[in-house]
Amino acid sequence: MGLLSTLKSIFGGGESPGAKKETESAKASAGPEKKPQTDMKEVSSVSNKITAGHVHMSGCTGCLVAVADNYGGLLTLLDKYVDWVYDLTLADVRHIPKMDVALVEGSVCINDKLSVQEIKETREKAAIVVAVGGCACYGNITRFSRGGQQNQPGHEAFLPIGDLINVDVYIPGCAPTPQLIRNVCVMAYLLLKGNDEQKKLAEAYLKPLMALPKQGTEACFCDLMTKVIDQGLCMGCGSCASACPVRAITHEYGKPQGQRDLCIKCGACYNQCPRSWFSFDVVSNYETILGAIRGALQ
Repeated sequence: MGLLSTLKSIFGGGESPGAKKETESAKASAGPEKKPQTDMKEVSSVSNKITAGHVHMSGCTGCLVAVADNYGGLLTLLDKYVDWVYDLTLADVRHIPKMDVALVEGSVCINDKLSVQEIKETREKAAIVVAVGGCACYGNITRFSRGGQQNQPGHEAFLPIGDLINVDVYIPGCAPTPQLIRNVCVMAYLLLKGNDEQKKLAEAYLKPLMALPKQGTEACFCDLMTKVIDQGLCMGCGSCASACPVRAITHEYGKPQGQRDLCIKCGACYNQCPRSWFSFDVVSNYETILGAIRGALQ
């Protein structure tokens, strides 16, 4: 049983053996039946899939849970657009293969030679490397690790993957929303396999997320304070507070207040703020982008 068949059975998309036999006998008694036109379209899209995988470094697996939380949308992606070729949890593959898109979760333990080797191998074998979550993008809670734990006493120092390899796209958050991960996967498909118009649309959507790696591998509430609040750009919408996974941000008199002793430096607050990055490429194509995503998931 393949990965897609397994997921369909888990989420209720599969049939029991008894039901399958009854369906086959019913079809046999009904005589030959013409295939609908939609089958031809499905064959065409499946043959043009991109290859993608999930590379797990030092993290809590919360980002992979966010990927799985797409439920039916994930099944549609696997059925039509993505061939999932590597995943420690979901795919029985020992070594990192060549792929179009690598979703990397977690930071890199530089005390572990295998981890350093695997992240460099991921860069060599993936056309697009996506850092998924605060640990991969900015180090997150692993920046506070002091080592000496009983189970892994040698693991002391962790770095975000951007300190070791070139990263193409950041998806910040702890964990990122399932919808954002799904949308990036759809746009990555359009960027690699779409027509000229679809490629322009994908570039417009991914441009802000592709600009984040160029800004560095550190982010916290301090960035929000210096680049948004102190510049008079904050409009008190509360997006930063709602995005903070540890509730280190509160609102007082309509403005966000951060508690540094609680901040885990995941970068979720700054990258959730609508005033931290504003892209005319996305805003001017907002409805078209949403339409393309909805159309892809039908």
